[in-house]
Amino acid sequence: MNEEPVIDEARRRYDFKKTLEKLEAKEGSGTELITLYIPPDKQIYDVTAQLRDEFGQCSNIKSKQTRTNVQSAISSILSRLKYYKRPPEKGMAIFCGTILLGGDRTDLECTVIEPPEPLNLYMYRCSSNFELEPLREMLEEKSVYGLLVLDRRESYWGFLRGNRIDPIGGSTSTVPGKQRKGGQSSARFQRLREIAINEFYNKVGERSSAVFLAEKDFFERFKGVLIGGPSPTKEEFEAGNYLHHEVQKRVIGLFDISYTNESGLAELVDAAQDALKGVEVMKEKAVMNRFLKELVKDDGVAAYGEASVRKNLELGAVETLILSASLREVRLKTSCHACGYTNEMTVKTAPGEHTQNRDLGNCPDCSAPLELAEENDIIDELTLLADQSSTKVEIISDDFEEGSILYTAFGGIAALLRYRTGY
Repeated sequence: MNEEPVIDEARRRYDFKKTLEKLEAKEGSGTELITLYIPPDKQIYDVTAQLRDEFGQCSNIKSKQTRTNVQSAISSILSRLKYYKRPPEKGMAIFCGTILLGGDRTDLECTVIEPPEPLNLYMYRCSSNFELEPLREMLEEKSVYGLLVLDRRESYWGFLRGNRIDPIGGSTSTVPGKQRKGGQSSARFQRLREIAINEFYNKVGERSSAVFLAEKDFFERFKGVLIGGPSPTKEEFEAGNYLHHEVQKRVIGLFDISYTNESGLAELVDAAQDALKGVEVMKEKAVMNRFLKELVKDDGVAAYGEASVRKNLELGAVETLILSASLREVRLKTSCHACGYTNEMTVKTAPGEHTQNRDLGNCPDCSAPLELAEENDIIDELTLLADQSSTKVEIISDDFEEGSILYTAFGGIAALLRYRTGY
C-alpha cells in the first residue's frame, strides 16, 4: 500500500517532463508565442485586465500576420480563463501561440499546466519560444547526497541526485609508499609520510567541502555525505574532521569499497543500500536486479519487449510492469476510409514531432493512403493495460547502470510475471 503514491508520483513526473519536452520543441515565427505564469495568490481579473490591455497594444505591431497571431493567442487564453474564478492551488502556466508545423503550415495551440509545485512568480512574455525555466527547476531533485571515495593515493567526489550519480572531480596524492628509500631513518621517513597523508586529507576535505557547500539550497536539499574507501583510510579521514563543519556533521556513514576513482562512486552507492533505503534509486535498482535475476533462471518469471509484455498484460499475468523513463514511442491506430482496413503499430517519436506529418503508408488491401485514427503515448497505453489487472508500474530512470540496460538491451519495456505463460 505504501508503494502506490511513489508509482503515481513517478508517472506524474514522467508526464510533466514529457510535456516540457514537447513545449521546448515548439517554435513560432517572430514573437508570437505567449508564456503566462499565474501564481496561486494572483487574482484572475487582474490577469484578464492585463491581457485585454495587451490585446489593444497589439495594434502597434507592424506585421499584420504577427499582430493577428498574437491577438488570436490572447483571445484563446482569455477564453480558457473564463472557467477559473481563482488560480488552482499551485497556480497555473499557459503556453499559447501559432506553432510552425513545417513548410507553410501553422496551428494555434494552447497548453494549460497545473505545476507539481507552487509557482512563485507572475510572468507574461512573448517570444519565438516558450519560457520554461521556472518549470524545469521543478524537475530538479530535492534530495541530494554528497559522495566521497578515497584512499591514500587518490580521491573522487560527486553527488547522488535522485537516480543520477553526478561525478564532479578528484585528486591524487604524493604520499610515498610504505617502503622507505635509502638514506633516511625509519622514524624520519614515517614522519614525512604522515605529513604527506595529512596534507592530502586536508586537500581532499577542502575541495570536496567547497563543492558540497556550493550546491544550490545546501541547507534544504543536501541530505548527507557517504564516504567510501578501504580501512583504515576512510576512518582516519572521518575522525580527523577534515571536512567543513557543516558537511562533517552530515556524514551518514562509512562504507568499504575497492575503487577510489570515478568508478568508486557507483560502488559506494551500491554499498550504502541500507543507508539509502528511502532514496528512489535504490528502489529502482531493487526492481531491476530482481528482473535480471529472474531473466537468467530456467523457470524465471520475467519478460521483455513490447510484444511479449503486451501479451502478458492482456492475460493478466504481469505482477510489475517495468518501463524506461527514456521511452519516446507512440502507439498509432491507422485506418483506410476506402475499405475499412485497420492496423496498429508502435513508432519512435521525437519531442514535439507532429505525428500527423508522418507518412503512414498505403492500405495493403486497396492501396489507398492510410489515415491516423488514434495516437497514444506507449507508456500511457501500457500503464492503462496494467491498471486493468492491478499491476504495479515502475518507471525506471536510465541514470544508473541497470536502468540504462533496461533501455538499451531490452527496449525499455519489461515485466516481472505472476506466473510463466510461454510468452
